[in-house]
Amino acid sequence: MSKEKIKEAYETLAYQYNARIDHKPHNAYYDRPNTLSLIGDVKGKTILDAACGPGKYAELLLAQGAAVTGFDISTQMVRYAKERNPKAGIFFVHDLEDPLTMLDTGTFDTVVCALAMHYIQDWNATIKEFYRVLKPGGELVISIEHPFFEYHYFASEHYFDTEAVKCTWNGFGDPIEIHSYRRSLQECIYPLTTNGFYIETLLEPKPVAAFEVLDPKHYKELNAFPAFMCIKAIRNDTV
Repeated sequence: MSKEKIKEAYETLAYQYNARIDHKPHNAYYDRPNTLSLIGDVKGKTILDAACGPGKYAELLLAQGAAVTGFDISTQMVRYAKERNPKAGIFFVHDLEDPLTMLDTGTFDTVVCALAMHYIQDWNATIKEFYRVLKPGGELVISIEHPFFEYHYFASEHYFDTEAVKCTWNGFGDPIEIHSYRRSLQECIYPLTTNGFYIETLLEPKPVAAFEVLDPKHYKELNAFPAFMCIKAIRNDTV
């Protein structure tokens, strides 16, 4: 899969993504409240917002007293993150798959990576970098598309394979083709547990009440079967 296809898609939809991210149901009333519940109190903490998009997570975390550094592969997304957070936060363009050579070891209390790991075929190098930049005992919080949901959504016939997939998004203005990777549940867990983390919490989220007002159809569906999954993993310094 071409990384350029992923980058180009996000450059194209950046304006609409930024414009709608505050209240788009799957983001605002499904992903964010559940992911933030795993992060907890952030006052005085240093946080790395990996694949930060237009900086909405950063905005919320900064408002709670955190110091936030964020990066994204999309130049336009980083521009919106800076515009959304003009007086705080550090934001730069960077590929989630590349080493974080500009960041010192043991810098952050928390790394958050929301709805982005499915753009990476092999998680191991990225997870190792998250481990490196975290302080001892630091927390990694990620949200991903649920592997069981994806298996059915993409009509896969090979559950255990990590497969390149694509779909069309219609929720951010004009339809746009999005490329990503589908993987099994174990391939969401093993890269964490074999690279220095232990799983503290695995959350299969439900939408909050505000979702139902905007999208009752998907509210009902998400209360019956999850589309996302949230994981809180702790850097294990006993091994």
